[in-house]
Amino acid sequence: MTYVIVEACIGVKDRACVDVCPVDCIYEGDDQLYIHPDECIDCGACEPECPVSAIFPEEEVPENMAAYIKKNKDIFASEHPPGRPQR
Repeated sequence: MTYVIVEACIGVKDRACVDVCPVDCIYEGDDQLYIHPDECIDCGACEPECPVSAIFPEEEVPENMAAYIKKNKDIFASEHPPGRPQR
């Protein structure tokens, strides 16, 4: 299991989740933050910190947001993966 950031983060990128992540697996893309699926240790520290409730365990992503599971994985394999967030 990994955590996934969904649509509510687009344009917000609050970064409160970044500050509590013990393994620094949250990256910043052009439009939103992303959790690296291979680096996430499934601790859940990020989920309650998100002010817009955009973070879900992969198995609990709402059905209408399921495309974000693939988006979150694919972005790290893309030609321009997200970078470390600006704090």
